[in-house]
This record gives sequence, structure tokens and C-alpha cells, in this order.
Amino acid sequence: MAVASFVLGLVGLLVLNVFLGPIAITLASLALWRGTARRGRALLGLGLGVADLVVLGVLVAADNTLSWSIAG
Repeated sequence: MAVASFVLGLVGLLVLNVFLGPIAITLASLALWRGTARRGRALLGLGLGVADLVVLGVLVAADNTLSWSIAG
């Protein structure tokens, strides 16, 4: 679960942050609660999940959208 939360948090920075961010946070929390051996990955997944939601908040505040594009 720790590795899955890390991967989902990392991918969530690029696409589908509204879905992948909360899933990464949930998986990281469960992994930490269960006492995973990969504590560092779980903490990174937790941080990336929170970062996903921060990016989402910035995007919504900047141009009222739930996604970003290179074209602007």
C-alpha cells in the first residue's frame, strides 16, 4: 500500500489529481496505521497526495478548472 500511494501521488501530480490525491492519502494512512516496513514511501505518498490537492486548489483558484494544459 505504501508503494501504491507513492505511485498514485506521483501520477496524480500530472493527471486526475482530484481522484488520485485522496486515494494516495488514504492508502498512505492505512499503510502507516498498519505499521508498514516502507514507512518512507508511505510518507512520500502522503505528501504527494496532499500536494495533489494543493495543485488542484491552485488550479481552481487560478482559472476555475479541474485540469491543466500546456496550451494555456
